[in-house]
Amino acid sequence: MISFFRNVLNSKIGAGIALAVLVLITLAFVGGDLTGMSDSGGISAGKAVATVGKDEVDENELALAAKSALSRVQAQDPTMTMKVLIAQGGLEQVLDELIDRTATAFFGKKIGVVAGDRLIDSEIARIPAFQGVDGKFDQATFRQLLAQQGLSEKSLREDIAQGLIAQQLMLPAQFGTTMSSFAAKRYAALLDENRAGTVVALPSELFAPTNAPSDAELQAFYKSHTNAFIRPERRVIRFAAFGESAVKDVAAPNDADVAKRYQADAALYAAQDNRKITQLIVPTEAAAKAIAGEVAKGKTLEAAAQEKGLSAAKLEFFSKAQLSSQFSPAVADAVFAAPVGKLAAPQKSALGWHLIRVEEEQKKPERPLAAVKDEIVSKLTEEKKRSAFTDLLAKLEDEFSNGASLVEVAKSLGATVQTTAPITANGQVYGKPGETAPAVLQTVLKTAFAMDQEKPQTAQVTKDEAAPAGQNGFIVYDVTDITPSAPAPFKEIANDVKAAWALDKGDVAAKAAALQVQTQVRGGKTLEQAIAAIGKTLPPVQQVSMSRATLTAALRSGRQVPPPVSLMFHMAKGTVKVQSAGRDRGWFVVALKDVVPGKVESAQLVEGTQRELGGQLGQAYTDALGKAIRKEVGVKRYDKAIAAVRDQLAGAGSAE
Repeated sequence: MISFFRNVLNSKIGAGIALAVLVLITLAFVGGDLTGMSDSGGISAGKAVATVGKDEVDENELALAAKSALSRVQAQDPTMTMKVLIAQGGLEQVLDELIDRTATAFFGKKIGVVAGDRLIDSEIARIPAFQGVDGKFDQATFRQLLAQQGLSEKSLREDIAQGLIAQQLMLPAQFGTTMSSFAAKRYAALLDENRAGTVVALPSELFAPTNAPSDAELQAFYKSHTNAFIRPERRVIRFAAFGESAVKDVAAPNDADVAKRYQADAALYAAQDNRKITQLIVPTEAAAKAIAGEVAKGKTLEAAAQEKGLSAAKLEFFSKAQLSSQFSPAVADAVFAAPVGKLAAPQKSALGWHLIRVEEEQKKPERPLAAVKDEIVSKLTEEKKRSAFTDLLAKLEDEFSNGASLVEVAKSLGATVQTTAPITANGQVYGKPGETAPAVLQTVLKTAFAMDQEKPQTAQVTKDEAAPAGQNGFIVYDVTDITPSAPAPFKEIANDVKAAWALDKGDVAAKAAALQVQTQVRGGKTLEQAIAAIGKTLPPVQQVSMSRATLTAALRSGRQVPPPVSLMFHMAKGTVKVQSAGRDRGWFVVALKDVVPGKVESAQLVEGTQRELGGQLGQAYTDALGKAIRKEVGVKRYDKAIAAVRDQLAGAGSAE
């Protein structure tokens, strides 16, 4: 998992910029969610965990960066917890990146690299969390979010300045780096090479001990591998679904209400006389008359327009008043005097001369109040229900604020309370593979795993999950039980520990056997002879052949490539290597038999390879520069302070 964590956090522009703007990253709020970011796990402010030159990295800064890192990892794996992240080295990586960033900024200031106030202002204005509904920087939002995070504007500006200085130092190393055409051509040949070899699998199960372990051995193994038996956090959620039908006894609209609405919507019920038209506008009267003459002889308006490089536009229905105000009274009079399917007499407006064909007429008589009363009553009734439902939602929030329980509120709604089995943050029912939480809860899972126990909330859900067709669905929900992420008790998983112990021992023996095969092949024996000397019946030997282009395409598309196949592309012809299958599953022996270089016939391929290698060279330069800067400014770590942060975060992290 730590490799996955590194992939999520690693910088593409060198050490020192991985956390180039710590507070800026944090204020992204992981898509706007403030939960879990507003405190530092009980850690006191100000104590240094590292000194970098004359600057410091303090406990609060490290804790905040770790929380931000956890949120980014949880975007890929919702079940990840702070405790697991720390156990897998995540805190150390975050600290290293903070130190690199601070060192780079300190060195930059020392040699005169600065980040001006206006540049910092522009960076702040670009942070989405500080923007209002119009997408522009909003001062009130800025102040509010800083206050919620317990941050000062000064600390934010200093943090952004550090990141900008680091960028000014590191980014130039990315440009101007080139690779010779000779080296690029050799590398390009590798891109299309084909490799063939042999893969031998040595599963741990075949090498596992046949004797059962003692209780003492199992207990010792459990203690030394505790992190392998960590259970994810589980929560039990109660919820009750309801819709607009929860609103009862809404007063029917009276005659006065109906009359008032009829007057307000008088235009809707008035008589209507509209025309649907096709229109062509030309600049002169002569041109209009010429086209009208062609249409009178049988040519369509569209054809006449097309011959002159113009086009006739099909428009929707217009009333006479609308045509008059949009074009001119003369145009409106002409259109309403023309029969359907015919061209109206050409008339002038401020836009030019109009040639209009009437496509369709739409006439509706006036509808008196008596004729539309039922329609208005229905409309007003729905509006009253929606208004009453909005008031109901506000009332529920007030009741929860005043201490009402979910059961009490659900009863008042006439809704049935349901309780889930323990579920994990990714929506899976714990201990039941393939079973998930009810669909109605999927949209609130993230909040449910951040809220306090028995603190009910209201949420809108997808429409047909909790309400009849055509109604909005809502739920009231809370969390009744929280089981923190922690190692499973030994007594409950004794059989699992025993199986893991056997695989661990088998993995060690499989590795020894794989190394034995490697040594014997290097000593001159054939692969078959070396395998036979093990004395185990192994799976059939696999003959593997693949081109590097196929490997690259598979990796880019996200497909899994077997580790031993990938290893073949990091070996010299005629060599033998061993590789772990991972997770104590066993080992592989990989022998590379043949390498057939690809043919490079395209100058564009060589040029593209030069650019790619230049980018990799630039990355190497920035990495080297980061290390040199760190050495130049001097770094001192305070292990006790770091341990205190680790302990505090791990202690509070089970509910993260």
